[in-house]
Amino acid sequence: MPRSRADIVATIGPASESIEVLRAMIEHHVDVARLNFSWGSYEEHERKILLVRQIAGEAGRHVPIIQDLSGPRIQTGATHGFNSEAIEALTDKDRADLDFGTTQKIDLVALSFVGNARDVELLRDEMAKRSFKAPIIAKIERQVALDHIDEIIAAADALMVARGDLGNEVPLEQIPFVQRDILARANKAGKPVIVATQMMLSMTAQPTPTRAEVTDVAHAILEGADAVMLSEESASGKFPVEAVAAMERIVLEAEKHADGRLYHPLTALF
Repeated sequence: MPRSRADIVATIGPASESIEVLRAMIEHHVDVARLNFSWGSYEEHERKILLVRQIAGEAGRHVPIIQDLSGPRIQTGATHGFNSEAIEALTDKDRADLDFGTTQKIDLVALSFVGNARDVELLRDEMAKRSFKAPIIAKIERQVALDHIDEIIAAADALMVARGDLGNEVPLEQIPFVQRDILARANKAGKPVIVATQMMLSMTAQPTPTRAEVTDVAHAILEGADAVMLSEESASGKFPVEAVAAMERIVLEAEKHADGRLYHPLTALF
């Protein structure tokens, strides 16, 4: 099967951290691996990093790894949400995690709950103190980020439309149009943009996506996404390999109808 021009990002977790499963996912064209630092120990993350690099190397490929910082996140019932008392997006835990990311030579860093360009520059300063050079992905998941979207796009190296937490601050019926606007602005600026969260959520429990999920992934590509991301589907679901394979097929088909649009994939940052 040919490779898509847009990137497939897969979160690595308990369902996908075995050699056999991760090898199959990379064979089915996972382009970028994401590690969620809201969970897990450094020992667990290091094991995943080594495994991704080993399997990618065996395949003669470079699969960049995203360190997704947890940011000012607090437990809210059964889930996590934004700590509204936080002054800035970067926390002491994030700084400690950056120390780990520095030693591991992580490829990309995603900053959660970005509010403005200052949050991005603060992270860049902290990375510079550690001589840690990596592109920064600004996660858009707060109303205040939408209010400062152009300055965030200018400051960051890439964007992520993180629809889960964003849906806690923006009426759900507005999410499709917020997504379309961010994609258009990022495309115009030539910055890679990822669409994430619940893209194929049903595949945590079943081997095929719903028709609505197929449409969601395809429309993200048609509207300008440079990457689409799997979260629970690849981290903790029952069918991580099938989810990657299905997403790749959908993206390839959508690209046939994308009218020659210009892509800015994450992998082009290296």
